[in-house]
Amino acid sequence: MRFKFSVPGRVFAAFLFACLVLPSVAAEPPPVFVLNSLDATVSVIDPSNWSEKQRIPTGKEPHHLYLSPDESSLIVANSGGDSLTFLDPRTAEVQRVVYGIIDPYHLRFSPDMKWFVTAGNRLNHVDIYRWDGKEPKLVKRISSGKTPSHIWIDGKSTTAYVSMQDSDELVAVDLATQTIRWRTPTGPMPADIFGIHDGKTLLVGLTGSDGVQVFDVAGPQPKPVGKILTGKGAHAFRSAGDGRSVFVSNRVANSISRIDLQTLQVGDTYPVPGGPDCMDVSADGKTLYVTSRWAKKLSVIDLAGRKVVRQVPVGRSPHGVWTLDHAKR
Repeated sequence: MRFKFSVPGRVFAAFLFACLVLPSVAAEPPPVFVLNSLDATVSVIDPSNWSEKQRIPTGKEPHHLYLSPDESSLIVANSGGDSLTFLDPRTAEVQRVVYGIIDPYHLRFSPDMKWFVTAGNRLNHVDIYRWDGKEPKLVKRISSGKTPSHIWIDGKSTTAYVSMQDSDELVAVDLATQTIRWRTPTGPMPADIFGIHDGKTLLVGLTGSDGVQVFDVAGPQPKPVGKILTGKGAHAFRSAGDGRSVFVSNRVANSISRIDLQTLQVGDTYPVPGGPDCMDVSADGKTLYVTSRWAKKLSVIDLAGRKVVRQVPVGRSPHGVWTLDHAKR
């Protein structure tokens, strides 16, 4: 049996007007994630009121994190726990844990999403995995050098560049053959790597020095071409999202430098206390999020005002930081 309802025209019109005109309830902004390396937890920060919503247990020593190729999972690498924790980047729900990933200190997917590479910081190896969209499958474990630190993969997905923190080297790994193509000396304690000029130039943060070393890698062998003075303890990079500049954190100098990618000179400097480490940039490019490693805080920087506007307490030794609502990388 069917029932017929009669709705007066004025009532229907009012209902339609409300649906079309009245503002909908604003969606909750995605959280800011901070990895607390010494607490084996992830702090989930609400950016609408800058409070810690929750603290999620992970495996031992979570240091770095990366978005999965399908953008459905934020992958936390637990180097001391030999595992990966998959989180929902929008809700912070724990989706699953993958065990048997040995010493994943740093991690990165190749741009073509076929390779998943990890740096084994304490065990001196680089692991190359095939990625089928669900599980990483180990293809080759490469003995690398002392204390592999950070990874950068070129835009053609052919080469993984890895810094060797304690043997002061930069290593190029051929992804197709899973072999080391070359290695070259660097300044003291090389850390993060950032590729520019269509991958022809690499910037390497020298944590044991006071700046960024520049390498020309366009040819078959690398060539050191200069150094950018930024500050003591130059460590991690983050693109500003404007295509013209990149940030580097200076952990010992307690500052962030902004490097112009055309001139390769420091264009601005921002004071940040507590040993600034990893960074992320808001989608509008106005705010920089920085983990203050020694202060157990997330520092929030107003880039236009060139100052820290708030600090959010988190766990011990905060390292990686990430949010879905970020500027172009």
